[in-house]
Amino acid sequence: MVEYDIKKGWYSKIEGDNLREMMKKTFGNAKAEGKKIVSEYGILTRIEVEILSKASMELVTESAKDGLTDEAILDAKRKLNVFVEEATGFDVKARKKRAQDKAKKGL
Repeated sequence: MVEYDIKKGWYSKIEGDNLREMMKKTFGNAKAEGKKIVSEYGILTRIEVEILSKASMELVTESAKDGLTDEAILDAKRKLNVFVEEATGFDVKARKKRAQDKAKKGL
């Protein structure tokens, strides 16, 4: 489980059915399960996203136990990064910096 910050003013791009559509565009499938949106891609047997507030979302992934080739792992990680960047408005570098700042503050 990873909690990601959402860029200020970005929530309007993911509210309603927009996040599910983003997920469908990125992974090829997506369905709503209550407040959560669920998908799968490659070795990721379950990708679950829930918007916690206008400022944060939670992402949970489950991986397959077999078929874990380097190429399959890299492909799944790249797709996941594309989705998270599109959903949060922050690229990998910005997400890393925000996580480090939170860790320093003890949050």
